[in-house]
Amino acid sequence: MYWRLILLSLAIIGLTLHPRPTQGQGADGSFYTGADLSYLNEMEDCGAVYQEGGRPQDIYGLFAGYGATLVRTRLWHTPTWTDYSTLDDVIRTFSRARDAGMATLLAIHYSDTWADPSHQTIPAAWEDIDEGPDLEAAVYQYTYDVMIALHAEGLAPAFVQIGNEINSGLIKRDDTIGLEWGRDSRLILAGIQAVRDFGQATDSTPQIVLHIAQPENAMGWLIDGEAHGITDFDVIGLSYYPQWSPYTIDEVGQQVDMLRQHFGKEVMIVETAYPWTNDYADSANNILSQELAGYPVSIEGQRQFMLDLTQTLINHQALGVVYWEPAWVSTGCSTPWGRGSHWENATFFDFQHDNELLPVIDFLALRPSATEE
Repeated sequence: MYWRLILLSLAIIGLTLHPRPTQGQGADGSFYTGADLSYLNEMEDCGAVYQEGGRPQDIYGLFAGYGATLVRTRLWHTPTWTDYSTLDDVIRTFSRARDAGMATLLAIHYSDTWADPSHQTIPAAWEDIDEGPDLEAAVYQYTYDVMIALHAEGLAPAFVQIGNEINSGLIKRDDTIGLEWGRDSRLILAGIQAVRDFGQATDSTPQIVLHIAQPENAMGWLIDGEAHGITDFDVIGLSYYPQWSPYTIDEVGQQVDMLRQHFGKEVMIVETAYPWTNDYADSANNILSQELAGYPVSIEGQRQFMLDLTQTLINHQALGVVYWEPAWVSTGCSTPWGRGSHWENATFFDFQHDNELLPVIDFLALRPSATEE
């Protein structure tokens, strides 16, 4: 333990003084399209069937066939309220993504439950760990161990998020306490160093993602983060939901340009979604309902939103776009907040027609043209 604390302290100093160069889209013009499939294993275990042309489909093969190149999934520390989003569940997801030929993105939440701008609750296993070097060492060791465990299965991800929507920081004992840069920056740097050390130990180059909710929040957060030594990462990850952001699609593109130019990093939308209906398949309240001007809540409106957003990101040289939970359909299973799904109206599957595939999936095939590359 003590030697790791010494190395961690030296590494954090080194990260502050010697930021690493960007690795990412670069000269090859790579552009990722994909989906967050964190709920898929649970949905299938609950009996969900996904169809195209009236025939049941394997989601991974289906999405890859339409052009998806990336699968994202979340990792909770030691949840006691669910059997999913655990390390074993991640291995199950990444195995299927690998078999379908898709790259992977791991979103480490550093919590036993949902982490977002309002909730970054410390895992129960860490509640008795002292603030400061001990908690930083826990973040480092956990991150490193997760990466090693995935590597042992041949499943090390191409991208790793250090936290999820970390607008308010990481690992809070009290969710009413907001961002504390002197504390939170050292926790973030501990996670970053663990991934860098893993890469060195395994001769690999996983790309580190820092994930901010809503594009309008990114510039200020990253400027402050830079002032606190957070420079050694590869990708600025953004959530973009028009329901909670004032930005139009064009303004998202402009923000991508500004972020790329100011920080010299790649930019990826790691979460987005749009509803195709406001109807319900169950009694669980739908989360998404508000529409963006020019994009009606309809099957065609959902498709056009994703086509236009993806093309705008390509035009502004973003690294990719990931749709959040397109397979979270309604089943007989429950969430902590209700029976069924809170997202069935924003999936890729029409619950009014036996979960038949919707045309929104067309965005997965979009790529930069030769002139854009």
